[in-house]
Amino acid sequence: MEVADILNNYSGEFIEKNNLSYQQIKAIKAIESCRTSDLGYHKLVCNKCGHEQISYNSCRNRHCPKCQLTKQMKWIDKLKAQVLPVRYFHIVFTLPHQLNALAYINQSTVYNILFRAASQTLKQVALNPKFLGAEPAFLAVLHTWGQTLSYHPHLHIIVSAGGLDPDGLEWKYSGKKFFVPVRALSKVFRAKFIDMLEKEYSQSTLKIPNTTKEVDYSDFGKVKSLLYSKTWNVYAKKTFKGAGKVIEYLGRYTHRVAISNSRILSLDNGKVKLRYKDYRDNNKWKILELSALEFIRRFVQHILPNNFYKIRYFGLLACKNRAGKLTICFGWLKANISISKFEGLIWHEIIEMATGRDVSICPVCKKGRLINPELLIQNSE
Repeated sequence: MEVADILNNYSGEFIEKNNLSYQQIKAIKAIESCRTSDLGYHKLVCNKCGHEQISYNSCRNRHCPKCQLTKQMKWIDKLKAQVLPVRYFHIVFTLPHQLNALAYINQSTVYNILFRAASQTLKQVALNPKFLGAEPAFLAVLHTWGQTLSYHPHLHIIVSAGGLDPDGLEWKYSGKKFFVPVRALSKVFRAKFIDMLEKEYSQSTLKIPNTTKEVDYSDFGKVKSLLYSKTWNVYAKKTFKGAGKVIEYLGRYTHRVAISNSRILSLDNGKVKLRYKDYRDNNKWKILELSALEFIRRFVQHILPNNFYKIRYFGLLACKNRAGKLTICFGWLKANISISKFEGLIWHEIIEMATGRDVSICPVCKKGRLINPELLIQNSE
C-alpha cells in the first residue's frame, strides 16, 4: 500500500471539496503518476541475451515517497566534503502550536522567520565569550509534521561542538554539554522570532487567520502577549560523536517526506491504517486509523511552497565561508577534505557504489547489462 494508491482513489473528491494551492495539486498529480505510463517510459535491452525491460519514469517531486533515494545519496556524498571531524550537537527549535494557523497560510514567510530566528540565535550565543566565543558550523532542516501527520513546524539543527575563534587563529572546542543552557537559548529565540513576526504584521504582508478561542490573530498586541507567556520548546538531543554519525543521521533525516510508504498498512472501505511511533509512550509503535480524506488533508499540509529550501547552511557551512573559513578549520583540525565519489555518475552507478548491488545486471541471463538500445546500435556499427 502506498500514498499514491490513496491519492488515486480519493484525491478527486478531496480536491473538489477543498481549496488547495497550485503546488499541492501539482504534488498530488505527480505522486499519482509516478512510475506509471502517465509519465512515459524508457526501454532497456540486455547486451547479451536481448531481454527487454520497460521502466516507467519517476515524477521526481520532492514530496514523493518513491523519489528521494538517489537525490539523498548525492546530497550526503557532497556533504561529506564539508563536515568537520568533530562532535556535533542536535538542537530542535519548535514553534508553539498557537502559531499553527498563522504559519500554515503564510508558509514561506513564517518558515523563513523560523530559519532566521533560530540561526541568528545560535550564532549570537556561540560568539558570546561567556559560552563558546567562536563561530560554529551548522545546518538546519525544516520538518512540518509529527508522527501522525499532524502540523508541527520545527527545525532540526546539527551544530559543531566548537568553532573558529573570531581572529581565525584557532579551533575552540566545546565541552561535553551544549555550550549554552537551552532555557537561555529558548528565550533568545522567542524574542527574535516575535520581533521578526511583528515587523511582518506592521508591513501588512501576512494573511490573518480567523480568530480562535485561544488566539485573536487580528490584534498583534494580544498575539505578542500570548507568545511571550509561553515557554518555547528548544531542546538538545543526544550528541553525535563524530562526522560519520552525523552523516549517517542526516542521510536518514534530510530527504524524508511526511510519511513513507512502509508505514501505511492498509486502505479498506475508505479507511487508512498507518503505523506511528508514540514518543510519549516509550517510543512504542502504534496503529492509527484515519478516513482517506483525513489522511490526504494531513498529508497535503506538508507540501512546501515552490522553490522553498528546507535545508539551509549557516556559520562555517554558509556558502560564503566554505572556501575560506571552513578550509582554515580543516587545517587547524589536521583533517583532509574528501572528494565527491558520485560526481558525474548516473543513478544505477550511484546505487551500486553505495550498496554494492548492481541493478543494471540482466534479471534473465544474469550475465549481460541492461543498457539503452541506442548504445547497442552504435556499438554494432
